[in-house]
Amino acid sequence: MPTTLAPTMLFERGYHAVYRDHEVNHCPGCGRTHWIIGRVSAECAFCATALPLAEASRPTGPVIIQHKNRDVHAWAA
Repeated sequence: MPTTLAPTMLFERGYHAVYRDHEVNHCPGCGRTHWIIGRVSAECAFCATALPLAEASRPTGPVIIQHKNRDVHAWAA
């Protein structure tokens, strides 16, 4: 099974529910439209069904953390 899908093969992936910003989003669990929005997911306020945000994207490469004081050795006390 391939790990990436070509745009022409999206119909083979099946149903993929996501929360879309600036649209009315009905919960697939209860059908209501009240959501608690987080950074990467939205949760239904009534039944707690969670959906990923369509706009949330994950970095493609490794996460690089750069410290402000990387030249100064900071030791824990």
